[in-house]
Amino acid sequence: MAGPLSGIRVVELSGLGPGPFAGMLLADLGADVVVVQRPGGSVLTGTGRYDVLNRGKRSLVANLKDPAEKELVLRLAERADVLLEGFRPGVTERLGLGPEDCWARNPKLVYGRMTGWGQDGPWSSMAGHDIGYIAVTGALGAIGRAGGPPQVPLNLLGDFGGGGMYLVVGVLAALLSAKTTGKGQVVDAAIVDGTAHLATLIFGMLASGGWKDERGANMLDTGAPYYDVYPTADDRHLAVGAIEPQFFAELLTKLDLADKAPPQHDTARWPELRALIGEAVRAQPLSHWAKVFDGSDACAAPVLNLAEAPDHPHLAARGTFTERDGVRQPAPAPRFSHTPNAPVGPPPAPGEHTEEVLTDWDVSRPA
Repeated sequence: MAGPLSGIRVVELSGLGPGPFAGMLLADLGADVVVVQRPGGSVLTGTGRYDVLNRGKRSLVANLKDPAEKELVLRLAERADVLLEGFRPGVTERLGLGPEDCWARNPKLVYGRMTGWGQDGPWSSMAGHDIGYIAVTGALGAIGRAGGPPQVPLNLLGDFGGGGMYLVVGVLAALLSAKTTGKGQVVDAAIVDGTAHLATLIFGMLASGGWKDERGANMLDTGAPYYDVYPTADDRHLAVGAIEPQFFAELLTKLDLADKAPPQHDTARWPELRALIGEAVRAQPLSHWAKVFDGSDACAAPVLNLAEAPDHPHLAARGTFTERDGVRQPAPAPRFSHTPNAPVGPPPAPGEHTEEVLTDWDVSRPA
């Protein structure tokens, strides 16, 4: 195994979205992640090479409602450093796999819980998905253009940013605590909490009067003409984010607007500035602007689609994307100077590593 988490053992009770993402990230960092699955694979991608959230993991199949197979999972928990689960609150307790059940076998176990609403509160037992979780935090309501509806940022903001990523941060912090105290603990990672936390800067600006609580009226939400996307001659888009004055000056120079544009922060003339930038960008295709802004400090970049992104020269040079079994996918991140990650492993077939894991972890089957 390679990576900074080499030697860390993780049991992941298979779920959807942010939980598997957290397990993938831990596996990318070198942890030995054993995903306990039911036959059939992900409802989104099925099994096989496209089930990339399970890449690099090992699979064991178990029916958690079967007493013998539940006991097998508890024996795995005895040997693990971390257990991840993404069920509704109280489900693993009813199965006999809750924190107290596991701590009776392994007091140092870090018990990571991934939910949308959290382990408590009046909505904790409700069903939900990313879009609803980010809706109530104010984040979804802040994303979109003036006069238009909220714009859904895929499920990147809630499921993976506010959810899976916060679960991993919590697990790593709890592992450090367990190392010094000898005690594991529950990590309650709720998407509503993580998404709200991501918006800390915006809430601070709102409190100071530096942010209007409406869409498309602020510096970072397309309200400012120097932070927006503009259509090109071939109906593609150029992203412009020239916030600092020196970068804004460079943008104007590249667009041949240095002697024509109004002052950057003269909000009364923002419509005029937006029209000038839009007219200039619209005059040329995206390929032209990609060359013009290549290597400049104007903070402008081509808006690429998913198929194009891996071939961007900078991303290609860094190896930001990788390929495994014919499937292009993001490479592990971040990067480490002394403990580099191993190449991306394939997603397992359900139950593919059952006997291998039991042998490696020295776990016997219940009699």
